[in-house]
Amino acid sequence: MSTTTIRIEDDLKARVAAAAQQMGKSSHAFIVDALAQTVEQVELDAAFHTLADERWANIRTTGKTVAWDDAKAYLTARANVAGNGEKVVKPTARKLGK
Repeated sequence: MSTTTIRIEDDLKARVAAAAQQMGKSSHAFIVDALAQTVEQVELDAAFHTLADERWANIRTTGKTVAWDDAKAYLTARANVAGNGEKVVKPTARKLGK
């Protein structure tokens, strides 16, 4: 494990200490957790954007997509039958503008 030194304003240091104490953690543990959560969020955001870019490229290549009304109806139906084993038929992709 390596060591990293950071410089923070006294006010922020006091706020970190107070928040850490409130959570029953040391300032060090609080800062490490905050860094881990931030890194994880950045990674999730990057994965989301990569997936969105791939899906957009697919739409541009095929010209096919699902109309919003069909997608909304499908998602609503799935939410209404969640957990009871019923199947909901996915909407069919179609060319844009049709």
